[in-house]
Amino acid sequence: MSASQTSSSDVPTLLVKIFGKDRPGITAGLFDTLAAYSVDVVDIEQVVTRGRMVLCALVTEPPPGLEGDLRATVHSWAESMKMQAEIISGLGDNRPRGLGRSLVTVLGHPLTSEATAAVTARITRTGGNIDRIFRLAKYPVTAVEFAVSGVETEPLRTALAPDAAKLGIDVAVVAAGLYRRAQRLVVMDVDSTLIQDEVIELFAAHAGCEDKVAEVTAAAMRGELDFEQSLHARVALLEGLDASVVDKVRSEVRLTPGARTLIRTLKRLGYQVGVVSGGFTQVTDDLKERLGLDFAHANTLEIVDGRLTGKVTGEIVDRAGKARLLRRFAAEAGVPLSQTVAIGDGANDLDMLNAAGLGVAFNAKPVVREAAHTAVNFPFLDTVLYLLGVTREEVEAADTLDVV
Repeated sequence: MSASQTSSSDVPTLLVKIFGKDRPGITAGLFDTLAAYSVDVVDIEQVVTRGRMVLCALVTEPPPGLEGDLRATVHSWAESMKMQAEIISGLGDNRPRGLGRSLVTVLGHPLTSEATAAVTARITRTGGNIDRIFRLAKYPVTAVEFAVSGVETEPLRTALAPDAAKLGIDVAVVAAGLYRRAQRLVVMDVDSTLIQDEVIELFAAHAGCEDKVAEVTAAAMRGELDFEQSLHARVALLEGLDASVVDKVRSEVRLTPGARTLIRTLKRLGYQVGVVSGGFTQVTDDLKERLGLDFAHANTLEIVDGRLTGKVTGEIVDRAGKARLLRRFAAEAGVPLSQTVAIGDGANDLDMLNAAGLGVAFNAKPVVREAAHTAVNFPFLDTVLYLLGVTREEVEAADTLDVV
């Protein structure tokens, strides 16, 4: 029987369902039993949850007169394996999936039944159908992926966002397709994203001007100063600081939990990784070397005669500058902008998040969460991997490999 005949909607088929305690050899045993009846395999699906297996095989109808014998043999075999069997007659394959294919990733710690009910009900109300469900991770968060058809990605994302905020879970909606695995550039903000600190505050602590720097930062947040004005005002407070403090600040920088795992896994998957920062190259260059980053760009503190002058040199990296750098990195990496991922936490990252194929707000302020494509509100940076379809098992398996 040809493939076109097998997939035809009017070809008689049998859905063979086997369920019970999982053990090696069940799948092989079922198909060895079916092989005696010259049936073709149309579809297979197998799921194991807490040691219990559900195996579904959609096969063509056997030659005339053999269906009854096939049913009896399969049931007898299943009983001998201490499994249960169910066989349902029908026509053809699965019904065609609706237009619009999306992958909905839900992160919870814990992932409650209430949250799951709300998300799945919302998908249904938008006209979507859940075709498949797969758990990506159980640690450090529970991450579950729903394959949804029948509704376009953007309206589905918009519909699910209020539920995510209300239920305290993270929900990411991306278009399904090859491009998801083809994303080959990830660019991150540094302060409060890649690292837990604000670098300007670390310098200010050594200069004894933390309170003054905080005042300028507050004024910028109130909209009284733009980023460039606030940067110059804060850096001016560092004038005269001995350059030896750079090494001290580098040693004080604390990576965000999961940062090393995220970068190491992305690199082993063939991704290129970069950082852009409104902070300083004196720190980002060190991070680039330590973490094996492909790209890094930030502002540069001017140092003359071994002391900070209270000025920065070169092009200022501000909100618009971060988006420009994302595009520059993508061009240098040979990656379409639609296949880039940007991660950030502040309003200064919004242009970059919106320019990327996938913009992720990481533990971000509400205005950033609302504007980004998706948000992660757990303090583990490696949870971003789940949004890219990488499972926890794949992360752990990558860790057993030698670094190339």
